[in-house]
Amino acid sequence: MSTIDPLALAGAKSKGKRPYFLDADVERLTNVVLVLTQELAVLRERTDTLERLLEQSGVLTRQEIETFSPTKQQADERGAWTQEYLARVFRILQQEREALTRDEASSEDVAEELAKV
Repeated sequence: MSTIDPLALAGAKSKGKRPYFLDADVERLTNVVLVLTQELAVLRERTDTLERLLEQSGVLTRQEIETFSPTKQQADERGAWTQEYLARVFRILQQEREALTRDEASSEDVAEELAKV
Protein backbone atom coordinates (compact mmCIF):
# COMPACT_ATOMS: atom_id res chain seq x y z
CA MET A 1 0.00 0.00 0.00
CA SER A 2 1.29 3.46 -0.90
CA THR A 3 2.23 5.96 1.82
CA ILE A 4 1.61 8.87 -0.53
CA ASP A 5 -1.41 10.97 0.45
CA PRO A 6 -3.02 12.18 -2.80
CA LEU A 7 -5.32 14.57 -0.93
CA ALA A 8 -2.34 16.27 0.69
CA LEU A 9 -0.48 16.41 -2.63
CA ALA A 10 -3.48 18.01 -4.34
CA GLY A 11 -3.09 20.97 -2.00
CA ALA A 12 0.63 21.49 -2.62
CA LYS A 13 1.47 24.99 -3.79
CA SER A 14 4.32 27.39 -4.18
CA LYS A 15 4.74 30.30 -1.76
CA GLY A 16 3.54 33.76 -2.52
CA LYS A 17 0.46 35.24 -4.06
CA ARG A 18 -1.04 33.68 -7.15
CA PRO A 19 -0.69 36.00 -10.14
CA TYR A 20 -3.93 36.84 -11.91
CA PHE A 21 -4.20 38.17 -15.44
CA LEU A 22 -7.99 38.48 -15.46
CA ASP A 23 -10.42 39.11 -12.64
CA ALA A 24 -9.49 36.70 -9.81
CA ASP A 25 -12.96 35.15 -9.65
CA VAL A 26 -13.00 34.60 -13.41
CA GLU A 27 -9.57 32.96 -13.29
CA ARG A 28 -10.56 30.67 -10.41
CA LEU A 29 -13.64 29.52 -12.29
CA THR A 30 -11.63 29.15 -15.50
CA ASN A 31 -9.05 27.00 -13.69
CA VAL A 32 -11.75 24.72 -12.29
CA VAL A 33 -13.41 24.38 -15.70
CA LEU A 34 -10.09 23.64 -17.42
CA VAL A 35 -9.20 20.93 -14.91
CA LEU A 36 -12.62 19.34 -15.35
CA THR A 37 -12.40 19.58 -19.13
CA GLN A 38 -8.97 17.93 -19.21
CA GLU A 39 -10.04 15.13 -16.86
CA LEU A 40 -13.24 14.52 -18.80
CA ALA A 41 -11.50 14.40 -22.19
CA VAL A 42 -8.95 11.86 -20.98
CA LEU A 43 -11.62 9.78 -19.27
CA ARG A 44 -13.87 9.78 -22.33
CA GLU A 45 -11.07 8.66 -24.63
CA ARG A 46 -9.97 5.86 -22.29
CA THR A 47 -13.53 4.67 -21.71
CA ASP A 48 -14.24 4.59 -25.43
CA THR A 49 -11.07 2.57 -26.03
CA LEU A 50 -11.92 0.06 -23.32
CA GLU A 51 -15.49 -0.39 -24.46
CA ARG A 52 -14.44 -0.93 -28.07
CA LEU A 53 -11.71 -3.44 -27.14
CA LEU A 54 -13.99 -5.36 -24.80
CA GLU A 55 -16.75 -5.55 -27.39
CA GLN A 56 -14.34 -6.51 -30.21
CA SER A 57 -12.87 -9.32 -28.14
CA GLY A 58 -16.31 -10.57 -27.12
CA VAL A 59 -15.57 -10.14 -23.42
CA LEU A 60 -18.43 -7.71 -22.73
CA THR A 61 -21.14 -5.93 -24.63
CA ARG A 62 -21.88 -2.24 -24.18
CA GLN A 63 -25.21 -3.24 -22.63
CA GLU A 64 -23.37 -5.20 -19.91
CA ILE A 65 -21.22 -2.15 -19.22
CA GLU A 66 -24.30 0.08 -18.97
CA THR A 67 -26.04 -2.22 -16.49
CA PHE A 68 -23.00 -2.91 -14.24
CA SER A 69 -23.64 -2.51 -10.50
CA PRO A 70 -20.53 -2.20 -8.26
CA THR A 71 -20.00 -4.16 -5.05
CA LYS A 72 -19.66 -2.30 -1.71
CA GLN A 73 -15.85 -2.46 -1.93
CA GLN A 74 -15.87 -1.22 -5.52
CA ALA A 75 -18.24 1.60 -4.56
CA ASP A 76 -15.94 2.55 -1.65
CA GLU A 77 -12.92 2.60 -3.98
CA ARG A 78 -14.84 4.81 -6.41
CA GLY A 79 -15.78 7.11 -3.53
CA ALA A 80 -12.14 7.49 -2.48
CA TRP A 81 -11.15 8.27 -6.07
CA THR A 82 -13.92 10.86 -6.28
CA GLN A 83 -12.61 12.61 -3.16
CA GLU A 84 -9.09 12.76 -4.63
CA TYR A 85 -10.48 14.04 -7.92
CA LEU A 86 -12.52 16.78 -6.29
CA ALA A 87 -9.46 17.84 -4.28
CA ARG A 88 -7.56 18.32 -7.55
CA VAL A 89 -10.44 20.13 -9.24
CA PHE A 90 -11.04 22.57 -6.41
CA ARG A 91 -7.36 22.92 -5.43
CA ILE A 92 -7.21 26.65 -6.21
CA LEU A 93 -10.22 27.39 -4.02
CA GLN A 94 -8.81 25.37 -1.13
CA GLN A 95 -5.42 27.07 -1.35
CA GLU A 96 -6.92 30.53 -1.37
CA ARG A 97 -9.15 29.73 1.60
CA GLU A 98 -6.11 28.46 3.51
CA ALA A 99 -4.13 31.58 2.59
CA LEU A 100 -6.86 33.76 4.09
CA THR A 101 -6.56 31.97 7.44
CA ARG A 102 -2.76 32.26 7.60
CA ASP A 103 -0.80 35.41 8.17
CA GLU A 104 1.84 34.52 5.61
CA ALA A 105 3.89 37.13 3.82
CA SER A 106 4.25 36.49 0.12
CA SER A 107 7.33 37.31 -1.93
CA GLU A 108 5.30 40.16 -3.46
CA ASP A 109 4.55 41.58 0.02
CA VAL A 110 8.22 41.36 1.00
CA ALA A 111 9.32 43.09 -2.21
CA GLU A 112 6.82 45.93 -1.64
CA GLU A 113 8.02 46.33 1.95
CA LEU A 114 11.67 46.43 0.87
CA ALA A 115 10.87 48.99 -1.81
CA LYS A 116 9.61 51.34 0.90
CA VAL A 117 12.95 51.32 2.71
